[in-house]
Amino acid sequence: MRDKRQKFVQLAEARVGKALKDLQLIGNLSNKAAYDFSDADVKKIFGALQKALDNAKGRFTRDGDSSGGEFRL
Repeated sequence: MRDKRQKFVQLAEARVGKALKDLQLIGNLSNKAAYDFSDADVKKIFGALQKALDNAKGRFTRDGDSSGGEFRL
């Protein structure tokens, strides 16, 4: 049983760390001097992220949708 816990902690720390880094990189896209984007683009980005987060969270409490899908603007 302890091995399962250790594996969970190891994977969770690595995956959450990577996700946080990737979210920081997405935030870097907000630089108007370097990028051109619309409010609709921002809504699509954060809508897709929120949906994926809700699906992942739901899998811890029920049989949630495990499909990740691909994001396109």
